[in-house]
Amino acid sequence: MRQLKRFSQTGFTLLELLVVLGIIAMLAGIVGPQVMKHMGESKTKAARVQIEDLAATLDMYKLDVGRYPSTDEGLQALVEAPNNAKRWNGPYLQKTKVPVDPWQNEYRYVAPGQHGKFDLISYGADGKEGGEGEDQDVVSWE
Repeated sequence: MRQLKRFSQTGFTLLELLVVLGIIAMLAGIVGPQVMKHMGESKTKAARVQIEDLAATLDMYKLDVGRYPSTDEGLQALVEAPNNAKRWNGPYLQKTKVPVDPWQNEYRYVAPGQHGKFDLISYGADGKEGGEGEDQDVVSWE
């Protein structure tokens, strides 16, 4: 009898487990959206940094070749010599592939650009022009 009593007093009741699970669910509901918000902001910041790096790399290309790559040549000219680039001294990127933005979309490159010698654009999480928050465009001219 004494042993039976000792075993029946160990463990948690169903009510206690439900209370703990409820508390965990409430914390996840509060903390989860905040974490997701910061992840979106960090991807936007990463896209800005990548665009700045690509812009600096395009400037190095121009120093060697004497011009920026055309829109048709695109950013691929940074890793493979275009046919008409006589003093190409690349590859200008460390990797053999042009990087994609943090949302796995290709950067849009236009030369000559409407806002400068060239325009570099990431359309954000939605991959479409415009948007707010994580969907906002990240551009080279701002």
